[in-house]
Amino acid sequence: MGARTDAALTILVLAAVGIAFVLVDASLSPLALALGGLGTIAFELVAARDVATVREYWERPVVQAASVVLALLVVAVGASIAPTVVLSLFCGGAITYLAFLGLVGVGLVPPPRTWW
Repeated sequence: MGARTDAALTILVLAAVGIAFVLVDASLSPLALALGGLGTIAFELVAARDVATVREYWERPVVQAASVVLALLVVAVGASIAPTVVLSLFCGGAITYLAFLGLVGVGLVPPPRTWW
């Protein structure tokens, strides 16, 4: 488990977002893209307050599977209701999370467990 699994699941959702962008011919909203990224950063800051508990829950396969299924459902519904906003939010969040994982992985950002 860990960062590789997190990255793989994020890439899976990001691929679905990319496919949805193409299927519904949605445009990218820079504002929603930025808000998705900021949402990811905010979540990571909150989750860093208790990394052990968050990791304990997240590493349960049922939690990971349910999270991915829920994300894919929101992408599918959002692509039909408000594609530009929903898909841009997901895209911004996923790209930011992958960048975060990469920065932590190469040591440019300390791991969340050291933040507090």
